[in-house]
Amino acid sequence: MARQILRKTVKYVLLTLNILLSLSLIVGCYGGNIFAGKFWITGLFSFATIYLLLAEIIFFLFWLFIKPLFTLISVGVILICWKPLKQVFPLNTSDTFTFNKQAAAIRVMSWNVELFNILEYKSHPEKKKEMFGLINDINPDIACFQEMVIGDSAQHRINFINEFQKKIGMSEYFYSFNPVFDFDKMHHYGIIVFSKYPIIKKETLVFKPFDYNSTFQYVDIVKGSDTFRIFNIHLQTFRLSTNNKRYLDNPHFSDEKGIEESKNILWKLKVGIQNRRRQSDHIKTLLNQSPYPVVICGDFNDVPNSYAYTNIGKNLKNAFAEKGFGIGNTYDGISPTLRIDNIFADNRFEVLQFGRFKKKLSDHFPVATDLVFKK
Repeated sequence: MARQILRKTVKYVLLTLNILLSLSLIVGCYGGNIFAGKFWITGLFSFATIYLLLAEIIFFLFWLFIKPLFTLISVGVILICWKPLKQVFPLNTSDTFTFNKQAAAIRVMSWNVELFNILEYKSHPEKKKEMFGLINDINPDIACFQEMVIGDSAQHRINFINEFQKKIGMSEYFYSFNPVFDFDKMHHYGIIVFSKYPIIKKETLVFKPFDYNSTFQYVDIVKGSDTFRIFNIHLQTFRLSTNNKRYLDNPHFSDEKGIEESKNILWKLKVGIQNRRRQSDHIKTLLNQSPYPVVICGDFNDVPNSYAYTNIGKNLKNAFAEKGFGIGNTYDGISPTLRIDNIFADNRFEVLQFGRFKKKLSDHFPVATDLVFKK
C-alpha cells in the first residue's frame, strides 16, 4: 500500500514538473517577444530554450516507457513551439561553406572582433595576423565588425585604418564611434563597415542609453545598377563583470555575498533586456523606412526568439535559419548555446550559403553568407 502511494506521488510530481517545464518552453519560445514590454523576466526564458527543449525530450522518452499517454504533453508543446524552434535549431540538410563565390553573389561577413587583439599585440602578435588571414580566406565583399579598436593614422598607433584597408583589400569603409568611450587617446572604440563596392551614403545612429553600446550605423552601397542599405549594430550587453561570470560558474546562496552577487546579476540582466528592446524598436523603424533592400549584421547580444531578434528579423531572412544546421553558437563563453551574432537580409535576397568559422581569435566566431538579389 505504501509503495503504491509513493509511486503515485512520484508520478504526479513528475507530471507537474513536466507541465511546468512545458509552460516554460512556451514562454521561452514566445514570451520574450510577446511580453517583453511589461514582463522583462520572460526574456530570460529565451536563453534557456535549448535546455528546456532537451528536458522536454527526456520527459518524452521517460513517459514513453512509463505512461505513454503522457507523451502527448511533450508532443503537443513541441508542435506549438515548432515555428520558433526552427529559428533556434534549424535542420537544413547541409551547412558546409564553399569559399568559391558565384559571380552574382554578395558575400557579407559579420564579426565581433574583441578589440582586434590590441590587448595582446605584444604577447600574441601572431593572433592579429591570423585574424587578417581568416578575413582574407573568407574574402567578403562587405565586412561588418563590432568592438573595433582602431586609430586614424599610423603614427604611434597599434591598429590604424590604412593598415586594415591594405591587409583586407577594401578601400571603402565607414567607422562609427563615440569619442567619450575611446579606447585610449590614439584609438577609438566602435563599429566599422568595409566594402569592395562604392559607398554613397554613411550614417551614424545613436540611441539611449547613450553608453558604449549605443552607436549604430548604416551605409548605402552600389553594386551594378542596384543600391543596398547595410546596417551594422552592436546591441546592449549584459555588462557582466569577471566576478559575475565567475559566480555564474559556481552559483551559491549560502551567504550574504552570494545573495548580493545574484541580485547584481539579475539587475544587469533586466537592464540589458530592456535596453535591447528599446534599441531594436529604433532599428526596426529605420529598417522599415529604408528606400533600398536591407542587410543587417551584428552582435545582438540576444538569442533567437528574444524580442530583439524577432522584432528586427520580422519580414527578413536570417541567413543561419535559412542555411545553417543545429545550435550554431557564435559566442565562445558562458554557454555553448549562445547564437547571438546574426545576418538578416531582405526577402528579395536568396541566401545561397552560410558559414560559421570556429576559430578562437576573438570571444565571438565570425559568420558569413552569400546573397543573391532577385529583382
